[in-house]
Amino acid sequence: MLRFGALGAAGLVLSSSAGAQILPSSFSLDSTGVDPLAPLPTTPSQPIVTTPPAINPGLLARAKAALNAHQVGPRDTMGVVDFSLPSSEPRFHLVDLMSGKVESHLVAHGRGSDPDHSGFVEKFSNDFGSYASSNGTYVTGDYYDGKYGLSMKVRGLDWSNYNAEPRAIVIHNAWYAEDDMIPLHGKLGRSEGCFAMSRTSQYEVMRKLAGGRMIYADKLA
Repeated sequence: MLRFGALGAAGLVLSSSAGAQILPSSFSLDSTGVDPLAPLPTTPSQPIVTTPPAINPGLLARAKAALNAHQVGPRDTMGVVDFSLPSSEPRFHLVDLMSGKVESHLVAHGRGSDPDHSGFVEKFSNDFGSYASSNGTYVTGDYYDGKYGLSMKVRGLDWSNYNAEPRAIVIHNAWYAEDDMIPLHGKLGRSEGCFAMSRTSQYEVMRKLAGGRMIYADKLA
């Protein structure tokens, strides 16, 4: 779902049949038979594990307020995406609400949010055809096997992102969101509004956020 220079990607087509909220014990991502729930291979780049204030405290406070305001049920882990940071920095934070520990991953933003491909989110949009990221509160939905393999739907709960599901905004992996894009280009590529990540990060995020858990995405001025 993204472009580097003249490279483009076709639009995401959602599968007509989606599975249950909880990931199955075995699910082949592709013809290689990769099990997304198998232990992750060791890679040179691993998620950064910290404790707050690795997350902007103002953004974390907003996320906790959204968790309560929307009465999201599962409260063990939530995702907080800090779009104030450039795409070269780990900004998709998995927050363990029990221990307070944070695991941070790289994530791409929409090309409509960054028309100059600066690596920074300049604006948000909830409009169809904007190809932009939307800010606000999301909950995770069904998983499905789509263009980028195993992916997960998200549903927007706020006025600023309520079109997320009909816009096909999902969590998926993409070549342009792999860690090696940073040394090559100094930033990730851009999606069409989806939370695009490396395959390793995507599996970890989906494991911890499946089943209607919350993602809060925004930037503070």
